[in-house]
Amino acid sequence: MKLWQKDSGRIDKAIEEFTVGNDYLLDLKIVKFDAIASIAHAKMLKKIGIFNKQELPKLEKALKEIIVLSEKGKFIIKKEDEDCHTAIENYLTKKIGTAGKKIHTARSRNDQVLVAIRLYAKEEISETKKTVLKLIRELKKFCTKFGKIKMPGYTHMQKAMPSSFGLWADSFTESLESDLETLEFAKKTINQNPLGSAAGYGLPFKIDRELTTKLLGFEKTQKNPVFCQNSRGKFESTIIFALVQIMLDLNKLATDLLLFSTAEFGFIKLPKEICTGSSIMPQKNNPDVLELIRAKSAVVEAGLFKTLSIIHSLPSGYNRDFQLAKEPLIESFETTKASINAMAIVIAKIKVNKQKTESALTPEIFAAQKALEIAKKGVPFREAYKKAWQK
Repeated sequence: MKLWQKDSGRIDKAIEEFTVGNDYLLDLKIVKFDAIASIAHAKMLKKIGIFNKQELPKLEKALKEIIVLSEKGKFIIKKEDEDCHTAIENYLTKKIGTAGKKIHTARSRNDQVLVAIRLYAKEEISETKKTVLKLIRELKKFCTKFGKIKMPGYTHMQKAMPSSFGLWADSFTESLESDLETLEFAKKTINQNPLGSAAGYGLPFKIDRELTTKLLGFEKTQKNPVFCQNSRGKFESTIIFALVQIMLDLNKLATDLLLFSTAEFGFIKLPKEICTGSSIMPQKNNPDVLELIRAKSAVVEAGLFKTLSIIHSLPSGYNRDFQLAKEPLIESFETTKASINAMAIVIAKIKVNKQKTESALTPEIFAAQKALEIAKKGVPFREAYKKAWQK
C-alpha cells in the first residue's frame, strides 16, 4: 500500500499514472540515501523509546540489505509504490513486521525526500569534483607537452596579440579551479539536516534532531521547518548553477577545439578514435563528441531554468510541484560528469601542429607590441599607436 492510503480503495488509474510520473524510476538514484537516513532516524527513535533493543538491530540489518540491493541495481520500485519511501517501508514491513510499520513515526515523506536528496547531492558534488580534478590534470599534462608552442590570441574572432597554448589551456585550468569553489559553496549551502521537520510544521512531541544531524554528517540542523520545505528547489537550483559554471567552461573549450581543428585553422589534430564518421562522405572524421559537449551545456542550463520555473510563485510550505525539481538535478549531475569525463579523454589525445600555429603569427599580430616599444622611448602612446600600424 501507499504511505498515504487509509483503506484498500484504489485511486483512478489515469490520475495515479499522472501523479507518479517517472518519480519511481528517478528514486532508484536515492534509495541508498533514504535507507541511510532511515537508519539514523531509527537510532533516534530508539533513543526516545519508540523502538526497543530487539527491533533496532533488525531494522538496521534490513535497511543495510536494501542499500546492498540498491548498489547492485536489484532493489525494485514499482509504479504502484509511487516512490522509494513506500518501497522501502513495504520491504521493511514484509521483512520484520511491526517494527517496519513504526519506522515512519515522527517523519513525513516531505522531510524524508528532502534528507535523501541532500545526502545524494552531497555525494554527487564530491564525485563531480573528482571528475573536474581529473580534467584539470589532463589540461596540465597538455600544458607540459604543448604549452610553449606559440599561437595567435583572438579578440572579436580576429587575430589580436601573440599567445601560446600554455596560456590558452591554463585559462581553463584556473576557471575550473574557480568552479570547484562554486561547487563547494553549493555543498556548504545544502549541508543542513532537514530530517525531523516533518511536513513543514514540526512535531507535537520532542525528538532529537541533533542526533540525526551528527549521524548523517551534516554541518548543522536546518532549524525552521517551514524553511526546510521552502528550500526545496532553491537548494537544487544552487547546485545546478554551480554545474552550469563547469558546463560553460566545457562549452567554450569545445568551441575552441572545434575551431582549431578545422582544415582552415589546422592548429590541432583530433585522432580518429575520438571522432565519428559520415554515412555518405567517406573522408569525414567528425568531432561529434565536442559538439555534444557544447550542446549538453544547454541541457544543464535548461535544468537550472526548469527548476527555477517550477518553484517560481509557489506559496510557503510543501507543494507537489517540488516532485518535478528532482529530475533536472539528477540529469544535471549525470550530464555534467559524463561531459567532463569525455572532455578529459579529448584533451589527453589531441595533438598540436606547431608549424601551423606559429606560421599563423602574421606581422599584424605584433602591432601592439611595436606601439609599446615606441612608447617606451618617450613617444606619447597615441602617436606610437598610429606609427606602429600605418598602411
